[in-house]
Amino acid sequence: MPKVRKKAGRSWVAFLAVLAPLSCAVAAQMAMEPGTGANWMSHRGGYDEGSFSRLREINPENIKRLGLAWSLDLPGEQSLEATPLAVDGVLYFTGSSSVAYAVDAASGKLLWSYDPEVWKQNAARMKALFAVNRGMAYADGRVFFGTRDGRLIALDAKSGRLLWSAASLDNDMAASQSGAPRVFKGKVLIGNTGGDWGVRGYVTAFDAATGARLWRFYTVPGDPAKDGDDPAMKMAAKTWSPGHWKVSGGGGTVWNGMTFDPELNRIYIGVGNGGPYDPDVRSPGGGDNLFLASIVALDADTGKYVWHYQVNPREGWDYKATADMVTATLNIDGMPRKVLMQAPTNGFFYVIDRTNGKLISAEKIGKVTWASHIDLKTGRPVEAPNIRYEKGVVDMWPGMLGGHNWQAMAFSPQTGLAYIPYQQMGQRWTRESPNGPVTFSIIGPDPADPRDHKGQLIAWDPIAQRARWTVQHPDLLNGGAMATAGGLVFQGTAEGKIFAYDAGSGKTLWTFDAGLGIIASPMSYQVGGHQYVAILVGYGGGSPLKNVKAGWKFGVQPRRLLAFRIDGKKRLAKSPPQDFTIEAADDPAVVIDPAQARSGAALYAQHCSLCHGIGLESAGAAPDLRESRTALDPDSFRMVVREGVLMPLGMPRFDTMNDKDLREMYMYIRAGARAALRGEAVAPVAGSRN
Repeated sequence: MPKVRKKAGRSWVAFLAVLAPLSCAVAAQMAMEPGTGANWMSHRGGYDEGSFSRLREINPENIKRLGLAWSLDLPGEQSLEATPLAVDGVLYFTGSSSVAYAVDAASGKLLWSYDPEVWKQNAARMKALFAVNRGMAYADGRVFFGTRDGRLIALDAKSGRLLWSAASLDNDMAASQSGAPRVFKGKVLIGNTGGDWGVRGYVTAFDAATGARLWRFYTVPGDPAKDGDDPAMKMAAKTWSPGHWKVSGGGGTVWNGMTFDPELNRIYIGVGNGGPYDPDVRSPGGGDNLFLASIVALDADTGKYVWHYQVNPREGWDYKATADMVTATLNIDGMPRKVLMQAPTNGFFYVIDRTNGKLISAEKIGKVTWASHIDLKTGRPVEAPNIRYEKGVVDMWPGMLGGHNWQAMAFSPQTGLAYIPYQQMGQRWTRESPNGPVTFSIIGPDPADPRDHKGQLIAWDPIAQRARWTVQHPDLLNGGAMATAGGLVFQGTAEGKIFAYDAGSGKTLWTFDAGLGIIASPMSYQVGGHQYVAILVGYGGGSPLKNVKAGWKFGVQPRRLLAFRIDGKKRLAKSPPQDFTIEAADDPAVVIDPAQARSGAALYAQHCSLCHGIGLESAGAAPDLRESRTALDPDSFRMVVREGVLMPLGMPRFDTMNDKDLREMYMYIRAGARAALRGEAVAPVAGSRN
């Protein structure tokens, strides 16, 4: 029997018995307090998801002394979107192909890594999404993360040993997982991707200790015979046409934003776009199509529906409410209100009463043309004419990239401001014929608007619903934001810089050249009595689909984890700078068949543009095929594309392609390489989702 340790005649058992209620009370208080302290234990810091650190050692007075404490190169990684967790001196994060890492937070030494080998488990799911993963969750000595092939995995945080693995996606789903799970009350919650391909969305809660499935909530109604007596599905079904589930699953995947509310014992989920995009195909005859593009509140214990707010009824443009949702208490009209704040892709900033889901306010954060305003009485948008392309071509802002997407929006309870990574790009939508498929394409930069095809950091006042300051960025797709109690806001950018701004004024106080573009979000932690700021550096993600030309080459610049502290003295090894030239590979002996190249363009757009870029314009997340020697040789091309010889490195296998398909795609790539040698671009094929 273990010995009971005593001190001054009083047993430690008795002491702990007295302390336990106090510890529980302190833990509960910390759960309610915004932000996070020495540890960064969840995806966006605290339960409030505000990406706010209560640490204040680093401040405007000493920020110029902030230096690199250590760096860790991550060979084999490409697109890094995760925000590391920090727990008792260890950082935990995931790489692009769902590899998990643990790193000593003071030194940057790799402690362990775990490769789930997604290419061995369900190879077909590698085609559903580019290789990316946004991170982990932590609870009770375990770390949790979702994999590209559809598993939820629990590891021992100390050793990296596998504790359990659970299937979190149904086997027949053309879906993947990219978002970080959330933990609360002994549960792990995870969603999935695939709405663009018509997958039916849902979130699933698992027992954190055992991996047993506890509950599931579907975001789109299905076959009534299978949905049973679920009142939420019955309510949602009234907003869809009869038999819609026979056309597709409907979309509505939950691939990013999920927020636990310990005050109200609820979990808020941010629901994605419809699939197909065209609502007349997805649900003929009208209807709002719940719960697409909605914020849905669920009971945290049971997963039962509580309330919803839909930002885009009858969504038809790849708009989604999947951005982070921040909870806070704001003084509005002299009254404290428990609110939820979100800046979804449609370009508005929403403040919602989280007790009942009622809209408090909503205003445009940037260029928005699809609606004039949000009616505060009904909560519905006042839409512009023809936005569902009923009468032909329509140009809309924002495009499907959104005014704000998944990159972290920070909120500082000190300044009362939300810090939003904003981007501006329009989209053109049209029907090829009155009953034909809908096509979409990116609108080129508006020469009359210097913000077009560029990004900003906006400091937004959620009470006044207006910007207090903005910082203009030269590139479109930048990283997330973090605010600190030291009065600072940190953000990484596409051109490879990390900035610290004064949280009140937006003045640039510090900058660091990271040597590669950044799309991830920074975080902060304390170890050894020092505050650190850490960030993953690895440009890519969805940049190929947005025609982003950032100048970063695949595999050229090292992917890294960087950590900074006051008086850090390390120097970062130099890496090759941005390079916008195309070193096209060509064989003059190859005779290009124009008809085959045209057919290959459609095949490329369907299968390859997700990673290699629209119109062969790679943004560094995958090789530029115009430069690839592998794509120059037909046999090598076949071995990679159809035989899947590079699957362990993240390249999917397209084993359904026949020789004709491969030849046509080969011709398109060769035509693109020749065009690049002439200084020309290949016109991209418009996207279609019917």
